[in-house]
Amino acid sequence: MDNVLDKPCGGLDPIVRIIRKGVFPIVQIGIPILLIVFGTIDLGKAVISSDEKEVKQAQGRLIKRCIYAVAIFFIVTLVNLVMSLVATGAASDTNTSGWAVCWDEAGR
Repeated sequence: MDNVLDKPCGGLDPIVRIIRKGVFPIVQIGIPILLIVFGTIDLGKAVISSDEKEVKQAQGRLIKRCIYAVAIFFIVTLVNLVMSLVATGAASDTNTSGWAVCWDEAGR
């Protein structure tokens, strides 16, 4: 009988899998789409109102939201990079290779 603690994730397989396959796709894809859609709606309202000052403000907000959307999109890559660096850069007496294996297996 396999012991749960013998696995690389030590019983955290479901949680790591939910983060890798559930939370990250929502953060990486869903939030940027929502930011761009809301920015476009704000710009559309400003254009319909025909107020030049309001249109300029809405354009600025849309540009900022697009920048935020791109930044949020790359959060997943950044987290994967940090996890890899932590696993390879830790002291040799600590067993961090299990975390790297856990993280990689959860992504499959």
